[in-house]
Amino acid sequence: MPEGDTILRAANRIRPVLEGVVPEVVTPHPRHARDRWPARLAGRRVEAVETHGKHLFLRFEGDLVLHSHLRMTGAWAVYPCGARWRRAPRRAWLVLRARGHEVVEFDGPVLELMTAGRARFDQRLAALGPDVLAPAFDAERFLRRLREDDPTRAVGDALLDQRIVAGIGNVWKAEGCWEAGLDPWRPLHEVGDAEALAVIEAVRPRMRAAAEAAPRAPAAARRVHERAGLPCPRCATPIAARGQGDDNRTTFWCPGCQR
Repeated sequence: MPEGDTILRAANRIRPVLEGVVPEVVTPHPRHARDRWPARLAGRRVEAVETHGKHLFLRFEGDLVLHSHLRMTGAWAVYPCGARWRRAPRRAWLVLRARGHEVVEFDGPVLELMTAGRARFDQRLAALGPDVLAPAFDAERFLRRLREDDPTRAVGDALLDQRIVAGIGNVWKAEGCWEAGLDPWRPLHEVGDAEALAVIEAVRPRMRAAAEAAPRAPAAARRVHERAGLPCPRCATPIAARGQGDDNRTTFWCPGCQR
């Protein structure tokens, strides 16, 4: 699933194309064609392109908001008009044309047009924790949400809960715990506030760097994620991997130096 850095990177590419202009709206997917999005958005300027964790928002004048969550299959892409798309056209759900480019949303399981008022009071969105990539991270809110959770829950599992902190997924959970020297299997009641914040402080600069990287730039070197059996870069102990939490997402960690 795309994590917060992937969504922020998409927003950074979309913003120069759409922000401040009235785009041409095309809805190839039958579902959205029936919803009359081209007619509803006709003549409306894109006022802002924003993100919160794994969610992306296109805010149109007239208090309409296009909300996207890519889950496991979706993707946003930007192409010069006439360029070949990297996914089949039949997989496009939405196309926005402006400034000689096409902004395309592919395979989007969550793509909805709502009023700004509904977006503010939508329970799914209101429940989100602080955005890990916000310019100023709300540490107090993060710690409060963490302490309101089940104290026996493993910290690695809790970091994936978007109600506690928005934007961290399986990759950055593993990388952040390694950077902080924190065992992802420790229960929350054994994790101090400083230890939990150390994970956030470790991933924020790396995630922001990934979000600002050029398209198709090499991924940042990973210390533990998908490196099971290889030596830990810090202590040379073989990296371990095991399913964690209700979703059984594979957690990678070093049993030698993560305590």
